Amino acid sequence: MFRTTGITLGVIAKDLENSPSDALVIGVAQGPEGPILLANPLSAEAAGTLALSLRHLGVTGANDQAHRLPGLPETGAAVLVLAGAGRLSGGALSEETLRRTAGSAIRQLAGLPSVTLALPTASLADVGAVAEGAAMGAYSYTGHRSSTEGLKDPVARALICTDVQARDAQAVLDRAALIGRAVNATRTLVNQPPNHLYPESFAEAAKELAEGLPVTITVWDETRLEKEGFGGILGVGRGSSRQPRLVKVEYSPTKATKSIALVGKGITFDTGGISIKPALGMGEMKSDMAGAAVVLNTVLAVAALGLPIKATAWLCIAENMPSGAALRPADVLTVYGGKTVEVLDTDAEGRLVLADGLVAASRQKPDTIIDVATLTGAQLIALGTRTAGVMGSDSVTAALKSSADRAGELVWPMPLPEELRSGIDSQVADLANIGEPNGDMMTAAVFLREFVGNDAEGAQIPWAHLDIAGPSFNNGSPYGYTPEQGTGCTVRTLVTYMEDMLTV
Repeated sequence: MFRTTGITLGVIAKDLENSPSDALVIGVAQGPEGPILLANPLSAEAAGTLALSLRHLGVTGANDQAHRLPGLPETGAAVLVLAGAGRLSGGALSEETLRRTAGSAIRQLAGLPSVTLALPTASLADVGAVAEGAAMGAYSYTGHRSSTEGLKDPVARALICTDVQARDAQAVLDRAALIGRAVNATRTLVNQPPNHLYPESFAEAAKELAEGLPVTITVWDETRLEKEGFGGILGVGRGSSRQPRLVKVEYSPTKATKSIALVGKGITFDTGGISIKPALGMGEMKSDMAGAAVVLNTVLAVAALGLPIKATAWLCIAENMPSGAALRPADVLTVYGGKTVEVLDTDAEGRLVLADGLVAASRQKPDTIIDVATLTGAQLIALGTRTAGVMGSDSVTAALKSSADRAGELVWPMPLPEELRSGIDSQVADLANIGEPNGDMMTAAVFLREFVGNDAEGAQIPWAHLDIAGPSFNNGSPYGYTPEQGTGCTVRTLVTYMEDMLTV
């Protein structure tokens, strides 16, 4: 049901004629004096002639430029593509620049079965970055079209031209393909229309995506949620005819040395409930389950990688709808574990479902808890559409920022000022679900912190909150390896973070 796209990856030596493809991609950067042809496998004569022609061809080297030329006989490809790598800063291209350039080229070359990427790759890490970009660039979403006639299929095969030996590169190619599948599966879940992806079908999709992997899946339906007291998820979901679910996805290898819990907001559609949203742009609220899609596919990726870490995803899934049964402003909910919350705004529902998930995750006493959510419009105001906000324990937020930098994703730490806590005091319950409007991204994190439990020594479990409201959904034009609509953001950051945990 939830099919997604993938790509076959390989490496070749610089003898291109023996490995023909439909297109050869080489890089062009923006230098201080004009476009610069990057290191490539062309003959010196061909490269020199091409370099002198760049300006006349209108090639600038700008990001996302992909200029097609007739192929040269020596390349074994029908088309030569000059791919923009952006401005040069220093010598070698960064891994993220390689990732973005490769992904942009593969995305724009849809319709060609095979492409050779001849970007500068001086190391295994460079090869991995190019491969990752290719895997993420080869994405399309056509699941609900009656016909794909006239649409271009994503590139099916990418070869990376490099001096790195194939036997040495296989591990990074395998990881890149796996990361690409995890990101693309996240995108596909986010792109699903809400009449196809709702709490029950989301739970079934989790089972489908987990097939063949060493994970255990447990699903709480509305009856079990009621019996065990998950008042946040039930409260948000009670206005919909599609009843809520809590899904636990657990990867627990016998040799695990660390443990982590990931809690994801899974609002399959958010009208705002009784505090209803404006109609304009409401269709994008199908993406309000992106946090749950991220944590699901992150744990599945970690399981596929076989990392020696216990990783558990908690998918807190509900549909926020207005009806006679819906949650009202001024209602009081009892969250799992007993704390009570006065609901002042039914459109601040994500923090209510996450509260249940955070308490449940805490009871297993993992080493770290991270929640991921499309939580606040304030995130976009503060950080824009491409940068996620991270808040929480300093040790976790600093490590997440470092992992995000290595993964090539934009994450920025934000503070949790103590004066915000008094803003969520309630006159009738333990706390309210909103405070003053200014700084709501941080206020939401302060609210969530109230539901993070303690470790065996009585100290609060190290925790972080990722607000991905902006970067999880691209309602503009595609760029780099990022398509329109679902982006799959922070899957790479979280996988890298867990790999980093094992080195500490």
